Amino acid sequence: MSLLRPRDVIDHVTHLTPEFLADRGLHGLLLDLDNTLVPYGSYDARGVASTLAWVRDLKLAGVGLYLLSNATGRRAAFWLEKLEFQGVGLAGKPNPRAFRRALSELGLPPHQVGMVGDQLFTDVLGGNLSGMYTVLVRPLATNALPHTRVARRLERAVLKRYGHDWNH
Repeated sequence: MSLLRPRDVIDHVTHLTPEFLADRGLHGLLLDLDNTLVPYGSYDARGVASTLAWVRDLKLAGVGLYLLSNATGRRAAFWLEKLEFQGVGLAGKPNPRAFRRALSELGLPPHQVGMVGDQLFTDVLGGNLSGMYTVLVRPLATNALPHTRVARRLERAVLKRYGHDWNH
């Protein structure tokens, strides 16, 4: 399996229901922040009410959640207060060390945890290097840092090779 190939590709994080996770033997999720849970650069919790409700439902179902973001620590802290679970900013994805620390915080082995994010070269690569179940989600917004826009072009080519024709 290619290190850039996600196990699942979905349109929105809320498609990850407790049933979806149980069918795959997953008991926890590492979640990216920007363009996965919230639009890049947004500080508007009202715009992500369905995502916040989804988080509450997963927590009630006993799913372990941990934020693993390359966003600034300040930005991650702002959203962690709203999300009401643990995590870190400036994680250094795709470095497997960041994933191992997050798995340790969840107290779960890699094969029982899904890494969910919108980028192949950070989220999927890091999750696959760490032996996790990887889920690529369609980015919530098209605004992004210049290097992310370049990466999106490469991602489109890789995804097309795997039969996914997304227009990021």
